[in-house]
Amino acid sequence: MASMELSDLFPELEPRVRASSIQTDSRMDGLSNPKPVMKSYAQAISSAIAPISSAPKKKGDYVAIKVNPKAYEERLKLCSYSLIGRVVLSKGEEPWKILALKEKLQAIWKLNSQWRLISLGRGFFQILLNSEEDKAQMSGRSGKKTNKLALISSLDAVLYPDQPSKVRYADVFQNGLPVIKWHEIVDDDIEEEALPLKVSKSNEIKERVATIKGILESMEDGEISISAYDTAWVALVEDINGSGAPQFPSSLEWIANNQLFDGSWGDEIIFSVHDRLINTLACVVALKSWNIHQDKYEKGLSFFKENISKLGSDNDEHMPIGFEVAFPSLIEIARSLDIEVPENSPVFQEIYKKRELKLTRIPKEIMHKVPTTLLHSLEGMADLDWEKLLNLKCQDGSLLFSPSSTAFALMQTKDHNCLEYLTNAVQRFNGGVPNVYPVDMFEHMWAVDRLQRLGISRYFQAEIQECMDYIYRYWTDEGISWARNTRVHDIDDTAMGFRLLRLHGYQVSADVFQNFEKGSEFFCFSGQSNQAVTGMFNLYRASQLQFPGETILESAKHFSSKFLIQKQDANQLLDKWVITKDLPGEVSFALDVPWYASLPRLETRLYIEQYGGQDDVWIGKTLYRMPYVNNNDYLELAKLDYNNCQAVHQTEWNTIQKWYEKNKLGNYGTSRKALLRAYFVASASIYEPERRQERIAWAKTVVLTETIATYFDSGNECSKQRRAAFVDHFRNRIYVNGRTLDMQYKSDRELSGILLGMLNHLSFDVLVAKNRDISQHLHHAWENWLMKWQVEGDKQLGEAELLTQTINLSTDYWVSEELLSDIDEYNRLSDLTNRICHQLSFYQKLKVHDNGNCNANADRITILQLIDSDMQELVQLVLQNSSSSDGIYSQVKQTFLMVAKSFYYMAYNDPGTINFHISKVLFDRVN
Repeated sequence: MASMELSDLFPELEPRVRASSIQTDSRMDGLSNPKPVMKSYAQAISSAIAPISSAPKKKGDYVAIKVNPKAYEERLKLCSYSLIGRVVLSKGEEPWKILALKEKLQAIWKLNSQWRLISLGRGFFQILLNSEEDKAQMSGRSGKKTNKLALISSLDAVLYPDQPSKVRYADVFQNGLPVIKWHEIVDDDIEEEALPLKVSKSNEIKERVATIKGILESMEDGEISISAYDTAWVALVEDINGSGAPQFPSSLEWIANNQLFDGSWGDEIIFSVHDRLINTLACVVALKSWNIHQDKYEKGLSFFKENISKLGSDNDEHMPIGFEVAFPSLIEIARSLDIEVPENSPVFQEIYKKRELKLTRIPKEIMHKVPTTLLHSLEGMADLDWEKLLNLKCQDGSLLFSPSSTAFALMQTKDHNCLEYLTNAVQRFNGGVPNVYPVDMFEHMWAVDRLQRLGISRYFQAEIQECMDYIYRYWTDEGISWARNTRVHDIDDTAMGFRLLRLHGYQVSADVFQNFEKGSEFFCFSGQSNQAVTGMFNLYRASQLQFPGETILESAKHFSSKFLIQKQDANQLLDKWVITKDLPGEVSFALDVPWYASLPRLETRLYIEQYGGQDDVWIGKTLYRMPYVNNNDYLELAKLDYNNCQAVHQTEWNTIQKWYEKNKLGNYGTSRKALLRAYFVASASIYEPERRQERIAWAKTVVLTETIATYFDSGNECSKQRRAAFVDHFRNRIYVNGRTLDMQYKSDRELSGILLGMLNHLSFDVLVAKNRDISQHLHHAWENWLMKWQVEGDKQLGEAELLTQTINLSTDYWVSEELLSDIDEYNRLSDLTNRICHQLSFYQKLKVHDNGNCNANADRITILQLIDSDMQELVQLVLQNSSSSDGIYSQVKQTFLMVAKSFYYMAYNDPGTINFHISKVLFDRVN
């Protein structure tokens, strides 16, 4: 039977929902199990898989489906404690950050239990409470603050549109807050929303941006899916006061409500034998220990017995973290409860061997003295000294942020800090708990990384800056982890944090990687049994941001690239931490196109195809999902933005071809292919639609330098004289009676006219767009380049300087050369970029003409080493202190690096690869 996500029908899911579009079918009673709300109404509805009894039917502009009414009603009840509100700002008032707004509201309401404020976009918010008492308390305390009246609407009004609206009134408060109007949602609103809404792509982009801003602003300790395995361990905890009842009955309720249709527990989309078996056995143990839900217990046990034999054929790379320690422990507990599990299975013997191997890597005397990763899996171990282990707790009371490990510790010790951690987690996730929590550092870093690689980070500069400040706040010289304030660090999170912080100009030392180096190798965790592909992938990416003298990064790059190449050659690019859409493609691009040679739009075009959105799943103790890292909002915005930019670029390409034809540049030796390459590099580097002047200036400058150099490239004395005459003509630009000073050759004169015309056009374009006259500065930049070219006819001399000056003159952040020339660093940047680009051009010529010559190949290697050394210095000059330097000057510095990388790209890649990239980036639309 087919199934469909309801969120597919309502992609804009505002607080108002077209509930009237959903029909129910009583024939489907019992086909679906209700699931608890995890975050918001939208998530509760979108998590419902609706069985379809017949093909979806088109009704006007919407699709109508029939769903199970019982399951639908159950899901709706989960939202009974939710309220919808909207912040109405005064004119000119800045929007409130969600954390600041929540803090103000809590000061007024003084709610005792945990509650959540969730941005829904367009100024709407959802308040997620835990009880009717909280609702009443909130309304009462709001009313005491002011007599201004507004409406508060329960989601009942949305969920039951055929019934009278259930609206309660409460007072709005103004204690330093903007006025908040709680929006009443009635039948007329829903019908109005059901009308077709025709919006432009621009509006759709704005809506997606608003949604993602809401996500980024609402980041706290991490959005993460619930783990049945960890929830089962929490459910096993007996009341610490000795009543004999469960300490966390809501966890048992979660288990009962979340069994899958086949009797198992676990990720319902991806079937992983390891994941389903460990989740299912844990839940079976929990139900048996409390002797409840016999039918669910038997169904779960039946699934376990039927599928245990498949364990040996499942991919070990996707085995959950600590499985070899936790699973044998569960087997022993199950047998102690007289649960029938297979005896002496060969699969079990192999797992026991892996457990012994892992436990020997970190001796028990060590794990009792210093924090290690074994703290994350204590539930699988015996003979522990709890007095010592409790001294290794995290600040939040957990054992390395693991609910299952902490639950086991609570059973053994009744420690109140452990109890507090678990109580908070159970309340936060409505009965269930994730496999790890918090995951704040992980979420902040990986979300920024995804936004950057998808090419949409420019929409969220303020939000990304807050994320980077957050990461830097908890950065340590020993490294970082997936959560703040821990003494156990890993190379994966450290490498990602290092890379992002360095790219954003924060001061971070590469010496941090010495904590993960042993001999000539690098490890992620002390005592690890095997390397993770993504850990080495992120180490490789971080190592490419090397500054001069950072030999540790050179070693890291050598080790990580060798590891990745070996995995690639063996077709083993599977990861033990994540199941993504196309990890081999990500690794392949990184190895084929180093960061020095990577153009922004090229990486984005390929990553859009590699990013799986909400389908990507992570591997912890169980499979889990990170909706703020992997979601379809990011992906859909990236697609919209890319296609929008590409359409602009294609229009510009048509225009620049007309310029080429009008000026008959082909007659001067410049091919249409060279024109296309020049525009491609410019548009792949400066891709934003609003930066048209910079992009066109770049492309035309490259084309005309190549045209002039090619046209005058004969090498004889006559050619030198003609070059001198051409430069002299350009320098003087004297008009007499409307005519220029004459030159001997008509074609020379015409080419000079083309150049002058192009400069006048660029100057006029900037004058109109930015009200700034750059004509004199632009002519001066070209004069400097022509003077250098005149001597030897080498166009590469000073070409990079000409490009950077032309681009910077065309930008919004222009600074005069007179001011910049007084800055020593600027002069160093200019000289360094010129040298790098000139060496790259020479390197490119050697590639073309070496014909397998060993000496030429050796020369190329030597030159590339010199270039990379200079690139390290350039990267340092551009990135170091850029977060604290003047914003205008920081942008100017970035132009030097961008131009250098464009030269590196052209020199590094062969013509066939470049042609493929051009086709992919400029002409292949994203679907």
